[in-house]
Amino acid sequence: MPGTGDGGPSRSGGGAVTRSTLRQQVADALRDEVLAGRLQPGQEFTVKEIADQYGVSATPVREALVDLSAQGLLDAVQHRGFEVHPYSLDDYREMIEARGIVIDGIFRDKRVEDGPRTTAVLAAVRRRGEEARRAATAGELNILIGYDLRFWRELSDLFGNPYLADFLHRLRVRTWVCAVQHLRRLPDLRGQLWAGHTGLVDALVRGDTQTAHEIVADHNADCLALVERLAAGQPE
Repeated sequence: MPGTGDGGPSRSGGGAVTRSTLRQQVADALRDEVLAGRLQPGQEFTVKEIADQYGVSATPVREALVDLSAQGLLDAVQHRGFEVHPYSLDDYREMIEARGIVIDGIFRDKRVEDGPRTTAVLAAVRRRGEEARRAATAGELNILIGYDLRFWRELSDLFGNPYLADFLHRLRVRTWVCAVQHLRRLPDLRGQLWAGHTGLVDALVRGDTQTAHEIVADHNADCLALVERLAAGQPE
């Protein structure tokens, strides 16, 4: 199935694709299409069109589309199917503000405890951060988005409670969806994208919440300034 990145649907021990697995893979594939900008804001499609595209039955597709609607990525269009939710610049500003508040809540006055599991998780998070930095420096947006989402998810799972971590993940997906439509206008994204992932990890490991707060605040300000500039038709 396109967009899953694992070579196709997972199968149970009996060799059959489970509905829940297929539902999630369809949802993941469609989310990737939106994040890549291949499904544009306001673009409409039907359950049948998606089912035919992926060669699966209508039921898991319908369930996946409902899931993505609940996440704010799609809207149900009466008698016509679904469309990609068209986020506005004001939406983006408010989401940036919201994710800043959530991140402050996750990382405030918290320092991870030493231990084998923590060491392993931090090593994995750092690898994601390094890959995200490389992708940002090279202007490789699709690669950056994937590593960035995993970085923040794993980092917030380590430091914060799971409910805030899940909410932050959804917010970051939405902000990327909103930003992508503007970022695609730039022919060259090198040097334009935030690459401070590893610096944030270092500050949090030290327990330096003030520096971590400043890094996150600068990140949000840079993201907002870039998207506002592009939305105003000022690519340079």
